[in-house]
Amino acid sequence: MTGEASRLQTALSRYAEGPAQLEAALLGLSESGLDLAQTDDTWTIRQIIHHIVDGDELWKICIKAILGNVEGLYDLQWYWDRPQTEWAENWRYAHREIELSLSLFRSNRQQVMELLQSVPNAWEKSIRLKWPHKAEERITIAYVLVMQACHVTGHINDIQMIRETYHV
Repeated sequence: MTGEASRLQTALSRYAEGPAQLEAALLGLSESGLDLAQTDDTWTIRQIIHHIVDGDELWKICIKAILGNVEGLYDLQWYWDRPQTEWAENWRYAHREIELSLSLFRSNRQQVMELLQSVPNAWEKSIRLKWPHKAEERITIAYVLVMQACHVTGHINDIQMIRETYHV
């Protein structure tokens, strides 16, 4: 396996393992534990979970857009027009159960993996993306997979820090 193929396989594995890693980070956590935050002005574990899943769903659409229209433009301006905290409030992160979101996360990742396995060289395909306050750039599926795998890992670290702070 070449270095590039190995890196892609590692990215695919990290992406696929995200739901299991998130669920492992939640093991043994009580319902009240989901509402703990590092500080008063940071998200609770419950809010972090919903943020991970909703963000993952947005980027799943990007992956599907790439596979369907490599000449297209993926634009999340509607989302980037509001701060993350506002989306968390609008989508009621603090008040929702986590089970459906965790199930959706598992299903979405499984569907993306199945889709990528059925499209030859899928990770090399790309689309134009308009970032907020930046020039348009072309991103690949591999880029999205790595970005989303890192996003989950970063928030799992946040969850672990909260659990360590409260010894839960």
